[in-house]
Amino acid sequence: MKNKEIGIYVHIPFCKKKCDYCDFISYCNKDNLIEPYIEAVKKEIQMQKTKSQITTIYIGGGTPSYIESKYIEEIIEEIKKKNLLPNAEITIEVNPETVTKEKLRHYKKCGINRISIGLQTTKDELLKKIGRIHNYEKFIETYKNARKEGFKNINVDLILGLPTQRIKDLKDSLQEIIELKPEHISVYSLIVEEGTPIANKIGQGKMQLPEEELERNMYWYVKNTLELNNYIHYEISNFAKKGYESKHNMNCWNQQEYIGIGVAAHSYRDITRYSNIEKIDEYIKNVQKGNLERNRIIHEIQKEDDTKKEFMILGLREIEGIKINEFKNRFGDNPIYLYRNELNKLVKENLVYIDDNIIKLTNKGIDFANLVWEEFV
Repeated sequence: MKNKEIGIYVHIPFCKKKCDYCDFISYCNKDNLIEPYIEAVKKEIQMQKTKSQITTIYIGGGTPSYIESKYIEEIIEEIKKKNLLPNAEITIEVNPETVTKEKLRHYKKCGINRISIGLQTTKDELLKKIGRIHNYEKFIETYKNARKEGFKNINVDLILGLPTQRIKDLKDSLQEIIELKPEHISVYSLIVEEGTPIANKIGQGKMQLPEEELERNMYWYVKNTLELNNYIHYEISNFAKKGYESKHNMNCWNQQEYIGIGVAAHSYRDITRYSNIEKIDEYIKNVQKGNLERNRIIHEIQKEDDTKKEFMILGLREIEGIKINEFKNRFGDNPIYLYRNELNKLVKENLVYIDDNIIKLTNKGIDFANLVWEEFV
């Protein structure tokens, strides 16, 4: 019998400076906690009871490249003591301003094989506006160094719909990135989260977002341009050269289990979705005392109906959509019948398309994906 497979997410919450749009759990000026935090993360890994094969590791943040690379190595070495597959995909997020050639060398040496670089835009004036600490030149240096150190799987993050961003700015950014030939490009629409500096500036009229129509035009320009350049659009915000789709994210969208390690990290195991607490001091204390349960907040214990609905939501994030046979094989139900009311409504509104064995978003559905997912909440 094949061993169960699982992914590991490790949250590194430290930053040199918090970006103006960020509402993730991350901290500046708490460098005194880095060492005790890493010790707590390693202890939490040791205490995880799993015999599952670990197929992916994703180190996110915060800014994982802000801390010394020896800490990243220590975390990877701890995970290797578990059942880590030899060909596991191991990703780390890096910021061009905080990653050095030496750090990249250490990452490669300890087994990291995928780098995700937070660029966001090639325009320095826009980077300043959103509170990024790097410039485009620094990104180019990071990208070239990653290639020199032997990384053959690089993702570049871009954001569209930035304040004062023009379609020309986006076209320039896209063209410059395509010329570098990264294996993967993630393109996110800016989401303005309440309480962030960017939200406050918009609220005070000091900053303005592009009109919705322009933001959608940007998205479709990105989609068409990347597809013409042999990138496969496989999920609403993600494009990859063939074979370079993010395994970690694909597993999450396909409802595979994952363990979140670190403060505020989320997990999905045994039909239960839970996360660690958000207060870093408490998180460290509880781990030091060996009490993981005190760190845990349970968000949902899924009933079968919840799991089916979530399967629909996550499956409709993927551009290929949901294979009806897969749903039948897994749940014993036909989704066309089970969700006939929801699907009839979505088909009538031209948001969803149903073929012989596929349920997927139409082009209009991609633009209004939130309305589609709401039907299954």
